[in-house]
Amino acid sequence: MKHESTPAQPGRRRWFAAAGAVGAAAAAATVLPRAPMPAADAAQPAPPPRRGGGYQLSAHVQRYYDTTRV
Repeated sequence: MKHESTPAQPGRRRWFAAAGAVGAAAAAATVLPRAPMPAADAAQPAPPPRRGGGYQLSAHVQRYYDTTRV
């Protein structure tokens, strides 16, 4: 009895090659150095409110409250 092996399908080969390429790209991305972060001193934070608390009712929050009324 002669056993014939079936050749691999080209679509399957292409899928495994693509999966290997994606894995190699992910490995390379983890090894490469990252760009330095900008200094935090560049953006000055807003001063705290005078009377405490920091909540301010803005237009989009008011619109949300209007939509939740029953």
